[in-house]
Amino acid sequence: MRIAQVMAGAHHGGAEAFYERLCLSLHGAGEQVLPIIRRDAERADRLRAGGLAPVELGFGGVLDLLTGPRLRGVLRGFAPAVAVAWMNRAARFTPKGDWTLVGRLGGYYDLKYYQRCDHLVGNTRDLVRWIVAQGWPEARAHYVPNFAADLAGATPAELPGTTRLLAMGRLHRNKGFDVAIRALARLPGAHLSVAGEGPDRAALESVARDAGVADRVTFLGWRSDIGALLAGADIFVCSSRHEPLGNIVLESWSAGRPVVAAAAQGPSELIEDGETGLLVPIDDADALARNIAALIADPQRAARIAQQGRAAFERDFTEAAVTARWQEFLAIVATPHKVG
Repeated sequence: MRIAQVMAGAHHGGAEAFYERLCLSLHGAGEQVLPIIRRDAERADRLRAGGLAPVELGFGGVLDLLTGPRLRGVLRGFAPAVAVAWMNRAARFTPKGDWTLVGRLGGYYDLKYYQRCDHLVGNTRDLVRWIVAQGWPEARAHYVPNFAADLAGATPAELPGTTRLLAMGRLHRNKGFDVAIRALARLPGAHLSVAGEGPDRAALESVARDAGVADRVTFLGWRSDIGALLAGADIFVCSSRHEPLGNIVLESWSAGRPVVAAAAQGPSELIEDGETGLLVPIDDADALARNIAALIADPQRAARIAQQGRAAFERDFTEAAVTARWQEFLAIVATPHKVG
């Protein structure tokens, strides 16, 4: 099947990383995939290395009068059975045509950007429920999850501390790293490594100083060696105030690491509390510290939770399982005369 995948996202990000993985996986499964991306030399190189031929366009703001016509021309030339527009900007630019137009949402976005779409895909069941609650027809709203790379067996990175806590993500208030830092003040002997960059770095460094734990927090910057970082950690901490899915939870499961997470939308859907991870109230540093301390004090329980998280990953979130679900979905919604 001919599938156009349109992404106008940022240089880094969870949705952008999954976009690349899915394009490559569908290509590996025998589909004809055309990635259409916002200009990004590194992303284009990664897609080319996987055997794809990405098209790069501007995807600018309201004054961008070139991307729309160019995108329409690319799509007409490729003649996909399905065009998938990832997130708001891509959906705003992607036209209707002789293809089924699918909007792929990874968050609770304003549906005004998706009115041209024939179908919407959400990567959590709660997101799909929300889409329908906004008035979108239930028959045209679909749940297809993300998959995470299988990170088991990676060579551990050297992380500081005796008890090594790891958090990852964009340094933004939504991710709640300030809560994790305040929790660290209640965990003597533990060290927190934070992998990521973003606008809140200076503010988070200030929080660490104010909490008296600046010597026990290391900001690693943006890292691509996620498997190595997880292999080098004892416990993964997800303190997000807002987390529509939580790819980081899936990655931690795949690496066999126990997860303590704030009960944001995504982690709450993924984690069975006490079985595949521990959930705590959002913005509650005390509860976060207590639950981390409980796993530190009981390594057997931590190991059992890690094993059960790994089992959940193997059951529902491997590349093979999720790619097959995407292929099934695309076959169902595809424009019939364009399949092949």
